[in-house]
Amino acid sequence: PMDAVELIRRYQTGERDFRGANLSRANLSGAYLSQADLSEANLRGADLSRAKLTGADLSRANLEGADLNGAKLEGATMRRANLRGANLSRANLEGAILDGATMPDGSIHG
Repeated sequence: PMDAVELIRRYQTGERDFRGANLSRANLSGAYLSQADLSEANLRGADLSRAKLTGADLSRANLEGADLNGAKLEGATMRRANLRGANLSRANLEGAILDGATMPDGSIHG
């Protein structure tokens, strides 16, 4: 599986397509990943606190138990994402698309 260091290195060289990446339990705290395609990625238990994910595609991503405290998710697409048990405190979800997403309490959005 790709680790956090590899993801950030590839992002910094201009890569944006990380569809289906396995980043379970990765430490991506404070990472700059604006506009990244993380659709169908496994981010279960990942630390994404204070990460910048504006405009990112997290459709169908598994974010179960992920720490998104203070994450910037403005305009992110999170259709059918699994956010069960995720920490969304202080996360900015302004303009985020959450259609069909499983919310931290287990409810389905929209």
